[in-house]
Amino acid sequence: MMWFKVFVFSLGVFFTAGISSAVEVSGELKTWHKVTFTLEGPEADEMDTAPNPFTDYRLTATFRNGDDTTYTIPGFFAADGNASETGATKGNKWRVHFSPDRVGKWAAEFNLVKGTKVAISGDVGEPVLKQTVSFEIKDSDKTGRDFRGEGRLQYVGKSYLQFAGSERYFLKVGADAPETLLGYADFDGTEARKAKKCPLKTWEPHLQDWKEGDPVWKAGKGKGLIGALNYLSGTGCNAFSFLTYNAGGDGDNVWPFAKYGETFHYDCSKLDQWGVVFDHATTKGLYLHFKLQETENDDLRKGKANGDVPAALDGGDLGPERKLYLRELIARFGHALALNWNLGEENTQSTEQQLAMAGYIEKLDAYSHPIVIHTYPDQQDKVYGPLLGQESGLDGASLQNSNVKDCHWQVVKWNRKSREAGKPWIVAFDEPGSAHTGTPPDPGYPGTPANFSDPSVEQVRKQALWGTLMGGGVGVEYYFGYKLPENDLLCEDWRSRAMTWNYSRIAIEFFEKEKIPFQEMTNADALVGNPKHDNSAYCLADSGKVYLVYLPEGGKREIDLSDAVGKFRLDWFNPRDGGGLKGDDQVSGGGSVLLEAPSSDHDWLAVLRLLN
Repeated sequence: MMWFKVFVFSLGVFFTAGISSAVEVSGELKTWHKVTFTLEGPEADEMDTAPNPFTDYRLTATFRNGDDTTYTIPGFFAADGNASETGATKGNKWRVHFSPDRVGKWAAEFNLVKGTKVAISGDVGEPVLKQTVSFEIKDSDKTGRDFRGEGRLQYVGKSYLQFAGSERYFLKVGADAPETLLGYADFDGTEARKAKKCPLKTWEPHLQDWKEGDPVWKAGKGKGLIGALNYLSGTGCNAFSFLTYNAGGDGDNVWPFAKYGETFHYDCSKLDQWGVVFDHATTKGLYLHFKLQETENDDLRKGKANGDVPAALDGGDLGPERKLYLRELIARFGHALALNWNLGEENTQSTEQQLAMAGYIEKLDAYSHPIVIHTYPDQQDKVYGPLLGQESGLDGASLQNSNVKDCHWQVVKWNRKSREAGKPWIVAFDEPGSAHTGTPPDPGYPGTPANFSDPSVEQVRKQALWGTLMGGGVGVEYYFGYKLPENDLLCEDWRSRAMTWNYSRIAIEFFEKEKIPFQEMTNADALVGNPKHDNSAYCLADSGKVYLVYLPEGGKREIDLSDAVGKFRLDWFNPRDGGGLKGDDQVSGGGSVLLEAPSSDHDWLAVLRLLN
């Protein structure tokens, strides 16, 4: 890490006793890299109440690159500035993270104000500190899986996200389990309130995957989870999800607060340690799926967590608890390049509450990361329907179902409905399969019932993975259920699903290596005689140019090319083993064409591309 001491170019600096006029800058001054600005401000402790450093101070930074680029970023109280290592709860360090999007000279202005609940009230506040600094950003030197070589992943008005730097469109595959990923023994202040049902994780099976030079904290903590991310990235997967708040929920072991239930006081060292993990994920090309709350946390009518602490923040409303929670997460982690804010797992807030929460995130997050929502399988129409269109602030749906056989038609449905409403959504399958089983371990994994097949790993490949991709979905995160080994609460060994990761890698590598323009393609099942979108055959098409036809059992299928003009090259892709394309046939547009897969006992993908 590179450190700089940068002195202020004053535009009228306010001081309180003992406050320095220097800004400390850490990180590499390059595009898309995390650059951290640390100021000395008022001395405080996490548990202070008069004033409370989280509610009664507001640090805001404005970054400008010329006249046409401005970012307004919330800052946060950082204790002694090294809390991940020291465990400090108090200090005089105040901090802002920033990920610049272009080279050249930048100017930053930092404003710290004080006042009762000024962080969440919108009041002007009493000036405490005002500082300015200028700095210069150079090009990133990162390549490969590191997202810092590609830039910020953005919603661009299509059904797929795009990197702002490389302009590459993104498909995701990865782990939706365990939801308790952050219930980790190496994080400060983390306790298992349901220890028998859900003990804290050690991620011991992945200690072998930690490499020399990888980050740790407190003389070696963090190796298990850092190793797990290394493993997942090494499989070719590029996404994982986690709850940041599950008090009173199934796991009841993840919250950002300094103490359980202290919703106006945050744990600086724990959150810094979370940040070490999230920053490492960015370098390994892993998309961060923030699930902001479990269903037990979104509605006070469900009662109290374990009978003593209200689980919901403001009963689901956008009140002071919820505003502060969102502000702290955005301030500390919003610089990450590839993430989405999910309003909540199995969300049961009212539409009005959901809109208010999404609107607040949209207002605070200067980087405009996508905002999505997740709900129960039987609540999709009720929850998603009112949120469609340009006005809601929602950018996508995080789907869950009770059977993998339903993945394809559900993706097609919400893709179509969102387009018809005037704002195409990014639609992902983030919990395919039943609550009991989800995606099963590989056959033969210890503890897995012999000949388990409901669903089989092959069925998940066909109906969840390829059913989602061929429906126009952005990808899949795999849920592990609660009855099988390494389940949604207890998983610490991602090797349990090695076959699924491999099938997923094969799929997204196909789209990239073959330069398939999926961002221009939509589902066209009717062309292969499947207007009801069952699992007999799938078609994804950029009409007249490129057609993909997935045959779950191989065999023969006709495709209607009546509206297509010219000759098409026909190749076959093996979704099980990957590799190069097979065949080199030509077919003509203007009528129906019979597609005959290389075999009739396995799944195959037909690739038809217009010849010049």
